[in-house]
Amino acid sequence: MTDFDIIIIGAGPAGMSAALTAANGGLDVLLLDEQPHAGGQIYRNVKQNHSKQSWFGKSYSSGINLVDALNHIKITKCFGATVWRVEANKRVLWSQNGESKVSTAVHIVLANGAQERPFPFPGWTLPGVMTIGSAQILMKSSGIFPKDSVLVGSGPLLYLVATQMIEANCPPKALLETQTLRMMINSLIHLPKALLNMKSLIMGFMFIYKIKSAGVPRYKSVSRLEAQSSGNGSIKFLFSHKGIRKSLTTKLLLIHQGVIPSTEISRSVGVDHSWNTSQLAFQPIIDKWGKTNIDGLYIAGDCGGINGSEAAVLYGKIVATKILYETGKINFNLYKKQSFSISFSLFFTNSIRLFLDTLFAVPQETLSPSDETIVCRCEEKTVGEIKLGLNEGITGVRQLKTSIRSGMGQCQGRMCDAIVRGIMLNNISQNDINILAPKARSPIKPITLGELSKMKLD
Repeated sequence: MTDFDIIIIGAGPAGMSAALTAANGGLDVLLLDEQPHAGGQIYRNVKQNHSKQSWFGKSYSSGINLVDALNHIKITKCFGATVWRVEANKRVLWSQNGESKVSTAVHIVLANGAQERPFPFPGWTLPGVMTIGSAQILMKSSGIFPKDSVLVGSGPLLYLVATQMIEANCPPKALLETQTLRMMINSLIHLPKALLNMKSLIMGFMFIYKIKSAGVPRYKSVSRLEAQSSGNGSIKFLFSHKGIRKSLTTKLLLIHQGVIPSTEISRSVGVDHSWNTSQLAFQPIIDKWGKTNIDGLYIAGDCGGINGSEAAVLYGKIVATKILYETGKINFNLYKKQSFSISFSLFFTNSIRLFLDTLFAVPQETLSPSDETIVCRCEEKTVGEIKLGLNEGITGVRQLKTSIRSGMGQCQGRMCDAIVRGIMLNNISQNDINILAPKARSPIKPITLGELSKMKLD
């Protein structure tokens, strides 16, 4: 006997879309999310930010309808819920308000989104340096906008956040972009297909136009990045631009180098993963319906591969539609009609992906930082120490973890795992890339013994 027809982990665009589609089809849904409200990162606090809608743009406001629709008799919502174990037999173990619980379902959908790619360079661990995603959380959760900050890195989110800061009358001091002319040239081969998603292209051009109109300086093709403490609470940021060494002083340095799938849950439950050569990250192996190698386990949205929030909504729909068909809630003709319509929309939405992946490719400097750069923040392990371990014959991440303690800190490798694997990939043959296929162990998130002791098992 199961508790629900479907358990969905993550209440972002994909999770909300899957929950609504499944509930409208007659399935009993349990929707779990770690945040206090639905919306994920893209629609974070969208219902609470009524007076700030203009700051975050129309795409942000569009999330209100999704969040409102979750008030459905077939959807059980549990927010502030931390999922710490998912089992192949469709058991989900999660904690809320200091107490652990167990829920079961016929189907499980992972929709836990993406995480920012670690962006290591000398000084990136200093106070006053934070990721752009973290800054956006503060902006949406507390209405706190950074002033006179310097934005460094690459990717659409860099322009989006800069535009949001401008709309809130807190424009950034400067944009320092690691994107190179070579990346721009390489991306042109994918431009014809990208034109099928003209809406996204126009939006990107509008971001850049607003940044230019606001008079925010842009430095392109920057390299040799380094942050230093100036001793008065400010950061001196050094970089090379057009062959000249330059510096900027700021109270807050916001860094970003794209996002990668959040795969901790899928890795822990035993889903097969593969290396995405264009996005330089491991991602789950799924079919076009989001099905994994584990029966009854589906993946929707950016945790299955980075495609953006608009595509995530469609992936949530197509996963739920497949489950509705498999449970007999809709017939074959309706299933085919709905899935074709969603797949058609996905084709146009995803047509821009290769263009973006090439245009905002990860620079080699990020993939192979200088030896003195700290990689593991918790244990303060450097690139040089990792390379030394590899030179001594270490061939696996677990072996490296045991030997030099990288990834042994409080975050258990959540921050450094992607960097460590990138360094290792530069030291092994591409034919051996599967030896680095990631694994994860439960508990996925830290829990206390007190929480475990309160868990009721049938």
